Amino acid sequence: MPPTGHRPAPEHTHPDEVPVLTALAALADPVRLTLVRELAGSDDWTRACGSFDVPVGKAALSHHFAVLRAAGLVEQRDQGPKRVNRLRRPEFDTRFPGLLDLVLRPDEVAAPA
Repeated sequence: MPPTGHRPAPEHTHPDEVPVLTALAALADPVRLTLVRELAGSDDWTRACGSFDVPVGKAALSHHFAVLRAAGLVEQRDQGPKRVNRLRRPEFDTRFPGLLDLVLRPDEVAAPA
């Protein structure tokens, strides 16, 4: 789909090009973890950037999505005035088998003191 509107199309990094520490750093932030978890529970291309309930403003949210794109976790495209998202689960799972399974597990047990 060709880009629309006044903003440039987002740049994406394929998970094959992502070092494990970059992926772990992207997933270590609570806001980004929330975004990934919500995307994991949503159909591809159904969540616009503004539809996430996170405690940050637009600029910070854009930064968080940029970090997730650079880590190969998220793909974005413009649909009219909205930027929609999908979790790149199949590609990411091929690169880092089991990592998203661990990250997406509910936080059931607190770490031992």
